[in-house]
Amino acid sequence: MTTSISESAESTCIPAEFDRFAVEQFLYREARLADENDYDAWEALWTDDALYWVPADVKDYDPLRQMSVIYDNRSRISTRLKQVLTGRRYAQAPASVLRRLISNIEFLGARPNSEGSADLEVGANFIAVESRARGNHVWAGRTTYRLRLVGGELRLAYKKVQLVDADKAIPSLSFLI
Repeated sequence: MTTSISESAESTCIPAEFDRFAVEQFLYREARLADENDYDAWEALWTDDALYWVPADVKDYDPLRQMSVIYDNRSRISTRLKQVLTGRRYAQAPASVLRRLISNIEFLGARPNSEGSADLEVGANFIAVESRARGNHVWAGRTTYRLRLVGGELRLAYKKVQLVDADKAIPSLSFLI
């Protein structure tokens, strides 16, 4: 069952154990792995209690009560990737060529997590260019990440991708945003 992670809970100060350079490199690596369709490596970045959310509107809402483009718990992330790897996801045959830029990376604070420690909440803007036989499409928005240290390594516990045009018709979003 997918559970909601509170958007409204106040974040606290930034935990000292999170290094800015390491966090930025993690975000760049996560984007590169998604762009290069390295699904096994991308999936390995996630925690066991992860949540991946792409709202279907530009307004805040409860994803448990309203439709989302994507609202996946860890199990559903794995299922989605297995489906892509079968080669039967024709919306990605051939696969899109992607490149994204990440900018305006901000440390937003700490959020309590299910393990009794704190995740680092990070915000960043992005622009992604998707090249397909039908032409190019530019995707843009703001991503909120929650990063957790697991065994001394950064892992992705939460990713919310707020598209700037989420309230409009979305062409086939069949890759990892």
